[in-house]
Amino acid sequence: MSLKIYERIADFGKRLSHLNHIEETLPSISEEAKAIVSAERCSIFIVDQSGGMLWTKLSDGIGRIAIGIDSGIVGDTVHKKIAQLVNNPYEDSRFLAKIDEKSGFVTRNILAVPIFNSRQEVIGVIQLLNKYHGDFTENDEGIMSFFANYISGTLELALLMEKK
Repeated sequence: MSLKIYERIADFGKRLSHLNHIEETLPSISEEAKAIVSAERCSIFIVDQSGGMLWTKLSDGIGRIAIGIDSGIVGDTVHKKIAQLVNNPYEDSRFLAKIDEKSGFVTRNILAVPIFNSRQEVIGVIQLLNKYHGDFTENDEGIMSFFANYISGTLELALLMEKK
């Protein structure tokens, strides 16, 4: 990972520290994640353990998505607690092709990275779609895992503030 990316993430963290509402936080995280790895779309799924669901408040190009906590590549990311790199989604049995069918979007590749809270529980997943040039790589996975760790405290706080 280049020093420039670390510096960019650190600068983003400073800007993020001034946001405390989930409606401001999620779009900022999404835009930065897309810029860092040159992805077309980013969805941030929030884990609802009590309801057994994963849902988005933010999903590029499509309305709110709500799926079962064990569904799809995102659900597998929550369950396994590790990033998932899928460069042939239509050949992957976990891929939820119905979401593409509904939206008219064609997913070429996916990088899904868990976001952990302070107790090392998965509270969300950053899902990036369609790297602009080629496939997602292990380097992209490493960068986004670092990014997810960096923004995890802000997201955890924003979710706690929303519950009040």
